[in-house]
Amino acid sequence: MKKSLTQLITGVGVVSSGLVPSLAHADFIKDSSGTLDLKNYYFNRDYREAASQSMRAEWAQGFILGIKSGFTEGTVGFGLDLTGMLGVKLDSSPGLSGTGLLQRDSDKNVSDEYSKLGVTAKARFAKSELRVGYLVPDLPILQPNTSRLFPQSFSGTQLVSNDISNLKITLGQIDQAKDRDSTNYEDMKLTTVSKVYKSTALSDQFRFAGGDYSLTPNTLLSYHFAALDSIYQQQYVGFKNNFGLGPGTLKTDVRYFKSDKDGAGLAGKVDNSALSSRLTYQYGGHSIGGGFQQQYGTTPFTYLDGSITYLFTEYQFSNFTQTRERAWHARYDYNFADLGLPGLLFGIKYAKGDSAEVLGFNREGREWERDLDLGYVVQNGPFKGVSMRWRNALSKGNYFNDVNENRVMLGYTLALW
Repeated sequence: MKKSLTQLITGVGVVSSGLVPSLAHADFIKDSSGTLDLKNYYFNRDYREAASQSMRAEWAQGFILGIKSGFTEGTVGFGLDLTGMLGVKLDSSPGLSGTGLLQRDSDKNVSDEYSKLGVTAKARFAKSELRVGYLVPDLPILQPNTSRLFPQSFSGTQLVSNDISNLKITLGQIDQAKDRDSTNYEDMKLTTVSKVYKSTALSDQFRFAGGDYSLTPNTLLSYHFAALDSIYQQQYVGFKNNFGLGPGTLKTDVRYFKSDKDGAGLAGKVDNSALSSRLTYQYGGHSIGGGFQQQYGTTPFTYLDGSITYLFTEYQFSNFTQTRERAWHARYDYNFADLGLPGLLFGIKYAKGDSAEVLGFNREGREWERDLDLGYVVQNGPFKGVSMRWRNALSKGNYFNDVNENRVMLGYTLALW
């Protein structure tokens, strides 16, 4: 492992040292930063009575070395970001693999370690920034899965502009995707969801564009569009608002998606609309909220394979996106800083879905899930900054096996400079 970590750091150093001399300007160096993220992760998913694989359980250590440059001087500034990742197996076996933490082959044999490197070239003009190469976007129509050792990543181009007052514009194109436990970029496809969409339909072009407009300091309006070439296209409209109510704050968040096939529709028919809403009241350390969600149309919700949704029912195991499924959800969070214990957070959420149209269940598919989340970040002393987190999910339904899942994570970020 020491050899691999050294090779990873050396590789990042070689790439950066080869480029820095030609870009050696004060701001490029002065505004740079380097961090090393350490994450120790144990994952256990018990499928209870599943016939094929009743449990998935692995333990791994992850290292993420991030080097971000500033920008060169001038009207157009240039820069470079490097991200090196190393995952090390601590415990696993073919019969328990497949958690998404570690890389494995077609025979389910798990690698002792795996590594990957992301390189992003960037340019800045006024209040606009262009990024080319390694990307981890955060958009309503594209949410990379970041719930394991490493995030799902993409290769492409993205432009973000804040030149117009109160308006953020985002547009770009993605060519390929790399799963969180993979070292290879691959063409993209639509998440099958109960095998409704064809998993063999691939594309190397995902286009996206959108804007987020701050109507007032407390109100945000959003519109985004995306299309996976010849497979599907999706539109998103969002509304966010918050205002003071009594001693606390009331927050409203409504998200609407409309999806159709794009071009030849290689993955099959796409006919889905989704409405997801949440109302939250925050007072002191307390936050309590809930909402309603509905899938409309004759096919399930659409999103890139390997990614997650931007729905309020995106839970630890399920996301309640079956055809015509409706769901109610509620959550409660508490920040113990209100009791003099800063760094300690607790959360619980519950969702119940019904009327799902799943093969063999004519609008009778039902499911529910309860998630617990407990985290703490050490505030002072020799272990200051060390984070600890435990997440538990219990999910049950009438069209899949019951699931009980536990995740335990220890983390620390070391600032190199």
